[in-house]
Amino acid sequence: MAIDLAAVYRDLHAHPELSFQEHRTAGIVADHLSALSYAVTTGVGGTGVVGVLENGAGPTVLLRADMDGLPVLEETGLDYASTARGTDPDGADVPVMHACGHDVHVTCLLGAAETLAAVADEWSGILVVLFQPAEEWGGGADRMVADGLYDRVPRPDIVLGQHVAPFPAGFAAVRAGAAMAAADSIDITLHGTGGHGSRPETTVDPVYLAANVVTRLQGIVSREVAPADSAVVTVGQLHAGTKNNIIPPSARLGLSVRTFDDAVRDKVVAAIERVTRAEADASGAPRAPEFDYVERFPLTVNDHAATARTVEALRNVLGQGRVLDPGPISGSEDVGVLATAAGAPLVYWFLGGFDPALFADSLESGRMPEDVPSNHSPYFAPLLEPTLSTGVRTLVAAAREWLN
Repeated sequence: MAIDLAAVYRDLHAHPELSFQEHRTAGIVADHLSALSYAVTTGVGGTGVVGVLENGAGPTVLLRADMDGLPVLEETGLDYASTARGTDPDGADVPVMHACGHDVHVTCLLGAAETLAAVADEWSGILVVLFQPAEEWGGGADRMVADGLYDRVPRPDIVLGQHVAPFPAGFAAVRAGAAMAAADSIDITLHGTGGHGSRPETTVDPVYLAANVVTRLQGIVSREVAPADSAVVTVGQLHAGTKNNIIPPSARLGLSVRTFDDAVRDKVVAAIERVTRAEADASGAPRAPEFDYVERFPLTVNDHAATARTVEALRNVLGQGRVLDPGPISGSEDVGVLATAAGAPLVYWFLGGFDPALFADSLESGRMPEDVPSNHSPYFAPLLEPTLSTGVRTLVAAAREWLN
């Protein structure tokens, strides 16, 4: 019996799971792959699932989808909207939503696995379909590799994948070379000396120190990164204190850094540490700042030759004008870990997921429509069709381009 992709998608959307907690999702995936006669390996890197279909001599092609949701309260109003809750790594009870489209990714890859199995007489080689945990957390691909992924399944000759994004359904977008930014999530603890708010002269105020650090960090990109290079330094969190008249003993900053070049990445990270330490010294801090690198995503680099070949395959199924170059994307991914560990080229593209009519004015204005929510928004709700069918077609076309 054919997989009802729309039903699978609605079910996954209504029941998202946080990173490394994707047990239900993994079970659904494993059951479908087993029914399609794939050799299934579960529990890779915790909750990862890999299906292998050996079909004669030929290349080994890996198709990848990620499975985890986000700690976001869904506000789409859909009749299959998530009401799920989960426990985050800090032990907090949080709402959970597929706010980044990983439910689309899983559904499309199941559809592609079914389609390719049904036409196995038309190709030869080894097909590996990989369902990865914890892309949002940033450690899922690393953990699968560390858990002996390529000792347990065939090592691929090419790694392929896609990500749904807020542009017209029926289109795809792919960038050769540095396609998505490297990302560093950094927690910084600033130490001061607490005391009464009425006697600041007896303290080293970490709030004042934090404010100066935040301001100085904004000068790194504008004054230390060359105009031809790109970087983003965002302070997304600043926590300090418990009461208005108490100067606290410490403050914590949460930073997100995005870069498109390893040398720029090293320069920016070094500058963050230098500036922070200098401000702490200037304030007379009793202890040096502490830096905790909580998440690190590698630069996502699409192989030039493999991308050119795959783009032609995508154009053949979508149309010549429906495969675009989006330019460098400042979002980040860990799919490249799977390719690097295998010594294989990577091709990773974006899949349009929203009503094309919403984008009618975009070509003239050069701006995205305001009523199309971005990934990670509580309103993120890709159009069911033609998004799913297009996502299956692109994965199948790309895989068949590389299989014999």
